[in-house]
Amino acid sequence: MIRSYDGTTPDIADSAFVDEQATVIGNVTIGPEASVWPGAVLRGDHGEIVLGERANVQDNATLHEAAVMEAGATVGAESVVGANSTVTDGTDIPANVLAMGTPAEPVRDLPDSRWTETGDYYADLAAEYAATSHVVESGPVRPE
Repeated sequence: MIRSYDGTTPDIADSAFVDEQATVIGNVTIGPEASVWPGAVLRGDHGEIVLGERANVQDNATLHEAAVMEAGATVGAESVVGANSTVTDGTDIPANVLAMGTPAEPVRDLPDSRWTETGDYYADLAAEYAATSHVVESGPVRPE
């Protein structure tokens, strides 16, 4: 669901993928080849949310209140932030690491790891979803 809030409508690049089950509200910018997956919520009602080029927000993640996936906090190139982790304001996560925890901190290096290709993988997967997926049925699931 994509909807405006207080007169501001999300700005979504044509090449970005936003799953039909995601929620994007208000002051949100989604860059080229970025992706927002099922159940994710980007609620830009009291601050701007920016996803940079090829950034991705995974299933059921919530971004709220001035979340910028490129500034304020820094997540280095080819780094991965683990599930249930929180990147707090001013955090500087270097390149090529796995960061986890609250607040998120580097826990191990990721050189020559399949994780360093995560951005490319999700950009390609988002393009595939955009081209091939569609809602078959919505509403309550019928018992068999």
